Amino acid sequence: MSNALEPALLEDPPMSDDLPPPNTRRWVVRRKAAVVAAVRRGRITLEEALRRWELTEEEYRSWERAFDEHGLPGLRSTRIQQYRPRPPRRPRSRR
Repeated sequence: MSNALEPALLEDPPMSDDLPPPNTRRWVVRRKAAVVAAVRRGRITLEEALRRWELTEEEYRSWERAFDEHGLPGLRSTRIQQYRPRPPRRPRSRR
């Protein structure tokens, strides 16, 4: 899928004002795309991006793959681990 905005995200290095704030917790498509573009264009290192936004490398790489395979629409997915409820802990039985 192609989007007219996608080439601009990778060709024009984002300015620091275009990057999400370090305390970002809600990752919308544009914020993910800005981080991926900044890392790819060398505006920020991968290590700095992971540290600044408290991302795992796996999470960042999944954004890259999604963008490469599906463009901006591929970045619409949510962070499953954040929203998936944890099963209640069962009390330990005493024997």
